[in-house]
This record gives sequence, structure tokens and C-alpha cells, in this order.
Amino acid sequence: MRVYLAGPDVFLPDPLARAAALKAICARHGLVGVSPLDDLAGGDPADWAALPEAYRIARRNEAHIAGCAALVANLTPFRGPSADAGTVFELGFMRALGRPVFGWSNAAAPFAARTRAAFATTQAADGTWRDAEGLLVEDFAPLHDNLMIDGAIAASGGVLMARDLPRGAAWTSLDAFEACIQAAARTLKG
Repeated sequence: MRVYLAGPDVFLPDPLARAAALKAICARHGLVGVSPLDDLAGGDPADWAALPEAYRIARRNEAHIAGCAALVANLTPFRGPSADAGTVFELGFMRALGRPVFGWSNAAAPFAARTRAAFATTQAADGTWRDAEGLLVEDFAPLHDNLMIDGAIAASGGVLMARDLPRGAAWTSLDAFEACIQAAARTLKG
């Protein structure tokens, strides 16, 4: 069973080694991990040749997602309090296909707490939190990220595994990923 491995892992210093490590964990649990870095079987379609590289990558990733039974997303906060925007798109794309989505994160704090820590916020008299521009800080504790992300995972039958790790370990530990893969394997083989 093929699962797409979404996440900002492609931006790590050695993304190929990271992809190999993720795929090895998938294989131990009877799943085939598909990385965004993988080539398409048969190569890119000829009509993509004129596209800018960024658009070829986007189409390749969509093709990988469409060819998988489920998606497993690294939702560790990336360059801010929330998950990587591309990963979130991929999660929504798979959810729109009606297939299960799973998530994992190396930051366990709820989204609202991470947002308050990342930006200047103030608490209003009604107990809500506002940012420096006066915009409401989404607070649906204990949701891990934006309600659409957590909601998509739950509605698809997936799970989200989060671990609280020190900052230096957030991009090295694969414990939450392995727990997520174990849960995905049970669900998909169920």
C-alpha cells in the first residue's frame, strides 16, 4: 500500500537521506513510502517540458498523491507556528480525493499557544486573544494546528501523533513519524 510522505523534510540539508529513513520505517510496517523527490514511473509527461521547474514539481507531487492510498504529513511547525503551506495543500488535496490523511509533529503544543508565543498578542476582556493587527488568534484547544487541518485528519479516519521535543530535535527525531505510520498501517490494512 503506497502512502505519500508530505512535509518540509525536502528542505533539510540531506533530503534524500531523510526520504530513505522515512521509507525504511514505512517498509517495516508493510507500507510503501512515496517521497515528493521520487521520479514518476515512466518519467514526466512530455507536455510538462515547457513548464517552469516549480510547476513541474507541483504537478509531479499531485501525480504522486493521486497514485497513493493515503497521505502522511509532517506537521511540525515550519517557519512559523503552523505547518508548511505546501504540506497543508497536499493534505487537503488528498482529503478532497476522499482518501485517509494522517499527521505527525515534533511539537505538541496546541496551535493557539504556538501562535501566541510567535507573535505579539494581547488578551481581550472577553478572554479571546488578538494579534498586533487586532485579528483574532484561533483558539480551539487542544487542536494541533488550524481547525481545517485537524478536522480533515479526523474526518478521513486518520490520526495525528505529536511529540514535544526540544528545538534541536524537531528535525531529527522520527518517533512521532513511526507512531503515525504504525497507526496508518493498522487503519489501512484493517
